[in-house]
Amino acid sequence: MRVVHYLNQFYGGLGGEAKAGVPLETREGAVGPGRLLEQVLGEGTKVVTTLVCGDNYAVEHQAEVTASVVEKVREARADLFVAGPCFEAGRYGMAAGALCSAVRSALGVPVITGMAEENPGADLYREALYIIDSGRSAAKMRDVLIKMASLGRKLVNKVPIGLPTEEGYLRRGLIRDQFVTKTAATRLVDMLVAKVKGEAFESEMVATSFEPIPMPPAVKDLSKAKLMLVTDGGLVPKGNPDKIEGMAATRWGAYRIEGLDDLSGEDYEISHGGYDPRFVQEDPDRLVPLDAVREMEKRGMIGKLHPEFISTSGLANPLSNTRRMGKEMVEKVKQEGVDAVILTST
Repeated sequence: MRVVHYLNQFYGGLGGEAKAGVPLETREGAVGPGRLLEQVLGEGTKVVTTLVCGDNYAVEHQAEVTASVVEKVREARADLFVAGPCFEAGRYGMAAGALCSAVRSALGVPVITGMAEENPGADLYREALYIIDSGRSAAKMRDVLIKMASLGRKLVNKVPIGLPTEEGYLRRGLIRDQFVTKTAATRLVDMLVAKVKGEAFESEMVATSFEPIPMPPAVKDLSKAKLMLVTDGGLVPKGNPDKIEGMAATRWGAYRIEGLDDLSGEDYEISHGGYDPRFVQEDPDRLVPLDAVREMEKRGMIGKLHPEFISTSGLANPLSNTRRMGKEMVEKVKQEGVDAVILTST
């Protein structure tokens, strides 16, 4: 079995965030986790090529990197393409999912990757791909690679794939026809009775869970409060300096508005699909109401407006990803001593 392995800059041995902008590199043979992957795949298997790319470069140049990876997998005459595992690294997971999807679609080569369930790449690609549940900790690298190798071999040999609980991959949300002895109504009542009795049972449908968020205390005196403007409508300075994606965004930006009483359409653009941006481009204050809040500040209705606004795109964004970005924004809000936030959307 000939294997091509994709790694990010960290697992490829280049370094951490300082090397996240490194373009795609090609190495002969196995690198880093690839050496262990080669071992667990067993005799007769060889990682012939390792592809290493910085996380930032991979997501900012996705079309270029994808086309290059597909061509390199073709040249290597690969029987299997492996990406990761990525654990909770969001950009890594997004790149791994996109590359696996492209390689399988363009070449028909079996693909396998691994991610934590909270990785945004998992939400985007779990229906299309087999993604081994890596969990959060890279300390489980060997266990995860064993599961990836086992499922990868089955995909190459066209062996029937078992259920997620049997193979270790994330639920894909697909329904299979299956003969059963009990009707749906009977199974439902059995689960209800087991729940009432406190007995173990397994639901056939996994409900989406939401972390409970307590209501924050009210601002006692707005005339002394420091406010900040935040939007998920995708308003960014011309040129989109932070390269915020218009869909399934993985990053956000903070932009200076100190000394401004309103926002000019000449200075901003929209990185957000799904709505007609013309009215916002004509007057960005329609999305980020700087003019109205400045007036409130001058009249003493609020104490002070923070000299930056935060922006990202909320379109088609996995819940796990929005949670991560939200927590990152909260840390900045706390550090800046902000008392309240006005959050605007499309």
